[in-house]
Parts: sequence; C-alpha cells; structure tokens
Amino acid sequence: MKKIILIVFFLINFFHFNLLFSQNKSKPTYVIVHGAWGGGWAFKKVDSLLTDSGFNVYRPTLTGQGERAHLASKDVGLYTHIKDVINTIFYENIENIILIGHSYGGMVVTGVADAIPERITKLIYLDAYVPDDNESLLSIRNRNNRKTLKIKNGFIIPDWVPKYKSPPKDVPQSYKTWTDTLHLKNPKRLKIPTMYILTVKKDSNYKNDDFASQAIRANKKGWPIFQLEADHNPQWSAPFKLVGMLKEIGQ
Repeated sequence: MKKIILIVFFLINFFHFNLLFSQNKSKPTYVIVHGAWGGGWAFKKVDSLLTDSGFNVYRPTLTGQGERAHLASKDVGLYTHIKDVINTIFYENIENIILIGHSYGGMVVTGVADAIPERITKLIYLDAYVPDDNESLLSIRNRNNRKTLKIKNGFIIPDWVPKYKSPPKDVPQSYKTWTDTLHLKNPKRLKIPTMYILTVKKDSNYKNDDFASQAIRANKKGWPIFQLEADHNPQWSAPFKLVGMLKEIGQ
C-alpha cells in the first residue's frame, strides 16, 4: 500500500513539474535595451515585475554605459551596441524573444532584428527612434529640431546629472553611437510583428510629444500604436502600467 501511495505521489509531482516546465518554456523571453546614457539598471523594477509573472528577462547594459562605463571609448559605435545585444542572445541561447528598445534603444533593436530575425517573436519600440535604412540617430533627431547636444572629447554629456552623483546614474555616451549609419539588409526583419508604445504625460497633447514623429513613422509602417500615460521614462514613472501593457501586447 505504501509503495502505491509513493508511486502515485511521484507521478503527481512528475506531471506537475512537467506542466510548469512546459508553460515556462512556451513563454517568450523579454530582452530590454535601454536608452542613451543609461544602463540595464534602469529597468530593474520592470525586470522584477515581469519575473514575478513567470517570464525570463534580460536587460543587457551597452558598452560604455552603466556598470560598463569603465569600457567607455569614443570609438564605441552603434554597431558595438548592436553586437552587445546579439552576443547576449547567442551566449544565453535565447529564442522566442520579445525585443524591446527604449529611446536610443530603438536604433539598437532595429539592427539586432535585421541580423537575427529568426530569434525574435515580437519587436516593441518604447518611446523610441524608428530608423530606416541609411539613417543615424543624429540624422533623425536633426529633422525634429531638438535642443543642442553638449559634446566633449567625443562624448555626449548628460548635463542634468550632478557632477558628484553616485551610481546608478546616466553617464556620457560616445558621440559615434549617434552618428553611425544603420544599414538594413534583411527583409525577414519586416515580417516580425512590431508595435510602438508612445508615452505621453498626463494632460498633455500627444501631438506635442517629443516622440510623436516616431509614432507617426511607426503608424505609416502599419504598426499598432499604443499610448501610455507616463513621461519618457515609464520604467520609473509608471512601471506597473508599463508591465501590464507589455504583457498585454506580448500575448
């Protein structure tokens, strides 16, 4: 009798484990690419909320940024950052990816999707730049007459950061990452289901938003557009709303 009970107990646990394993295996993995001057640290709360919901999350920090600031060099370019993400995907052996690019990260994820579209299930631009072939971030930005950049010794300086602020903090970023031209060659990238999230501050007109022009670009490409009430950094100002939207459109 005891043997029968033990066998039944074993079978129940075995099937329960396999059910959980198959569920987790079928869930996509979120790979989040941060914006200019930032780092993976900026999405720590978003990572935690998605992980609590049973998702695997990666938030690679781009070379020269965040905890990798010691690798900063004016020779670091856009394709360095694209390779950062590609290598994270390869070395962690990640597939079935929901790839998210925030702000400058839109440039990076576009290059990643062009290189390895077979790994990506969905592509999400989060208040991000939407580049076309032969464009740089600077060329896109200049069309919208944004404020002057502070450039020193080949780096764009985040002048809103107090001089002696302790980490985590935004750090200078190589100007080359903004001037490098993106060359898009793979038509398979265009088959990836792609969405755009435009963040708009409360009581503000979305037409006046800094990234409204990028949402218009996305709309012309036929991508679904979602609007989130938050500032440009929803990972801090509205993490719960952001995660809820990511989970909803990621299904």
